[in-house]
Amino acid sequence: MIGGLTAAQVGVIGFCILTETGREVCFKLAAKKYAFGFKVFLNPTTAVGVVFWFVELVAWCWVLAGAPLSIAFPLMSASYATIALAGAALFGERINRRHALGVAMVVIGVATVGSAGL
Repeated sequence: MIGGLTAAQVGVIGFCILTETGREVCFKLAAKKYAFGFKVFLNPTTAVGVVFWFVELVAWCWVLAGAPLSIAFPLMSASYATIALAGAALFGERINRRHALGVAMVVIGVATVGSAGL
């Protein structure tokens, strides 16, 4: 158990973080292709992002059925770091020192909450 979470719950939270990252990558790809407008909704990449969203919702509801919200939700903040890294890796987005420091602080906060044993 990590902070009142079972190993399965921690694994599903990790899965939720990955699906949230995938969703945001899909939405970014769709937005880059169609910028803004109705066509973005017709893009298959947007549909894949919506599927990620739905899968995350189902998994997240499973986590919340048995996990303390005060621990589970802060752990989801790790998605801020994974999304920033995905933006840099996949889209060449620049992460300056201040941005990297913020991401590191989020990771430290997630680790603190996860290991607090609340």
